[in-house]
Amino acid sequence: MTSLSSTQDPSRIAAPVDVGRRVTSIDVLRGFALLGILVMNIQSFSMPDAAYLNPTAYGDLNGANRWVWILGHLLTDEKMYGIFSMLFGAGILLMATRIERRRGQPGPVHYRRMAWLILFGLLHAYLLWSGDILYTYGVCGLVAYLFRNLQPRALVIRAVLFFAVSSAIYAGVGTVINTLPADQFDAFVRENWRPTDAMIQEEIAAFRGGWIQQMPYRSSYALEMETLVFAILFAWKSIGNMLLGMALFKWGVVTGERSQRFYLRLAAAGFLIGLPIVAFGIWRHFAAGWNARYSFFFGSQYNYWGAIVVDMGWIGAVLLMYGSRRFTRVTKALAAAGRMAFSNYILQTLICTTIFYGHGFGLFGAVTRVEQILIVVTIWAVQLTISPLWLRRFQFGPLEWLWRSLTYWRWMPFAVR
Repeated sequence: MTSLSSTQDPSRIAAPVDVGRRVTSIDVLRGFALLGILVMNIQSFSMPDAAYLNPTAYGDLNGANRWVWILGHLLTDEKMYGIFSMLFGAGILLMATRIERRRGQPGPVHYRRMAWLILFGLLHAYLLWSGDILYTYGVCGLVAYLFRNLQPRALVIRAVLFFAVSSAIYAGVGTVINTLPADQFDAFVRENWRPTDAMIQEEIAAFRGGWIQQMPYRSSYALEMETLVFAILFAWKSIGNMLLGMALFKWGVVTGERSQRFYLRLAAAGFLIGLPIVAFGIWRHFAAGWNARYSFFFGSQYNYWGAIVVDMGWIGAVLLMYGSRRFTRVTKALAAAGRMAFSNYILQTLICTTIFYGHGFGLFGAVTRVEQILIVVTIWAVQLTISPLWLRRFQFGPLEWLWRSLTYWRWMPFAVR
């Protein structure tokens, strides 16, 4: 790859955002979401697949372990993914706007960028960890881009419609599955909600084995995530979140342009309205005994919608912190982690698969939820420490640099000058 040369260098029109022009508030939010999403992802790294949706399917759920799950579900499940998706939408708009201001065409750059992200996601899912989200962002980013010129209110309306489609599909599928004959319904439950002991032990043995032994499970889960789960849930909600993020960008919310009073009100409203909705959903799950007929498709609706509201609370709280001098050191570290979000996301995978999978320490299925959180906090400390140190010497994280270089088809400056 070499630099393009012509009478008017296209690289001066379509170029990545340089360090001096970054929107720091977005980096802070992205860093916060990056760390928070590991609270849920570590369950997928360390436990049989069914335990992510149904915490009673595997592992101790008493005492401190129960509270770890409850707090994780209440504060992070679907919330961090939602914030990340919103910021992805804001980033699409930011990139397109800056290229258009230079009288360039953002479309080709955007679609190349998404194509590379889809490829990265596929490699991540099939070679490392099936819980990948990069593929989803890449595909949904292709669609979200088409809405970028709408006014904020129109973006919010369309976002809600996308949210509603996924919610309706999920409920509809649940209704159909609940009408299946008993033997077919029981088979569905064993495969997706409450595996038998033999099935769980087989999965544990596979992930405690070598990379080749893991492949059948990893590829099967990845394919399901990128087809069935994508079509029912991820596609619609991810696009909705991206459009909502574009609206929040246009309103100056995620860019930190609103007053401290505004962010205080946003945080209060998001938490006071959203958290009780999610908490009620948790209570209903336990009251129903985590019965698949209720909890799989219908009980999850409380968190599905409540998470969107809680996201507003988190955005308000983080940007309230960002605007306060008392938290400058924290927000600087979060901003550095956010600038390297792609690299840090993959680093989380590398660390966790080394800890839990058989090609590493092989602790899959052997770590309690309390111990998982201790690992999460340790990884947070590592990433909040190394990210600022890395950015003292380099302009981008290593994968951010590679992604940009491939997108613009020329080697980008890497070291800090």
